[in-house]
Amino acid sequence: MRYIHIDNVEPGQYLGRTIFSGNGAVLLSDGVQLTVYMINTLNRIGVTMIYIKDPLFEDIEIVDVVSEETKRAIMKKMGETFHSIRSGKDFNTKHINGSVDNLLDEVMRNKEVLVQLSDIRTKDNEMYVHALNVSMMSALIGIQMDLPMSQLRELSIGAMLHDIGKVELITDDTSDDLKKHHTWRGFEILKNKRELSLLIAHAAFQHHEKMDGTGLPRAMQGEQIHLYARIVAVANTYDNLLFQTSELGRQMLPHEACEHMMVLAGGQLDREIVIHFLRTVSVYPTGTSVKLSTKETGVVVGQHRGLPGRPIVRVVKSESGTDLDVVEVDLAKHNTIFIDNILQ
Repeated sequence: MRYIHIDNVEPGQYLGRTIFSGNGAVLLSDGVQLTVYMINTLNRIGVTMIYIKDPLFEDIEIVDVVSEETKRAIMKKMGETFHSIRSGKDFNTKHINGSVDNLLDEVMRNKEVLVQLSDIRTKDNEMYVHALNVSMMSALIGIQMDLPMSQLRELSIGAMLHDIGKVELITDDTSDDLKKHHTWRGFEILKNKRELSLLIAHAAFQHHEKMDGTGLPRAMQGEQIHLYARIVAVANTYDNLLFQTSELGRQMLPHEACEHMMVLAGGQLDREIVIHFLRTVSVYPTGTSVKLSTKETGVVVGQHRGLPGRPIVRVVKSESGTDLDVVEVDLAKHNTIFIDNILQ
């Protein structure tokens, strides 16, 4: 499989990974042959990157921290929860607790797997995918920081619900703009759920605070910001850099986002937490096409847990115009070879 931009997809190619709707239903199945209509529809619903099958890379296995089955189940429960809130109804915290328990179970089993945020997003499912990703990354950071299971669970629930204030119907007439901010609304929703720890509510309340005191809603700084919120802020920032338009005028690629995170460390974000985070994330996701400093092009086919920026790249060279010579370059062993560019 290769991971490519939707603009470079051609009719007749085969989809490499299933695309899901917001409620977990299948939109397009793995293996379907793509038509012009399908490609245009994916473009229209906000899909920017997809996996396609490629005979030269058919053995590439994308190893996820959380399985597709678990992701679908979580997205379904998140959809039900957010629908209840939009309708002005109470929501069932047992669904969220169950989702987090399943997520944590898989994260603990796969904690050595590098994070690759390659789930295909649509306008319909992006809020749920974002919530799931922030929860998963927050849990991995918490594991890196040796947090006990009770705290990992609180952290993961707070991360999954960090944007819950965005889906609440605004019914009050307050003139206080800060209290209209989604973090404040989220805190108000969660603090009234007695079955949830108040610290979970603070993860939603403070995740837009910044270490240098320039954040919202209360311009808190440093240790005034709860640990859960500082962790969620790191995970939330990274996911947003990848999937929202940045100062570059586009979504950032993973290596650009990692570099930007390092710039923010110690200023807006907690430096120690950023360091822990960067140990868990794949800088060059498997399936990504790259150009090496040798001027050769290839596809990332493997990762190193301890060296996320030095993956294994499969280079396909054309010999005599017909035969193909396949060479795998392990950048962890070839210290003088670097990735120069990402090819989309």
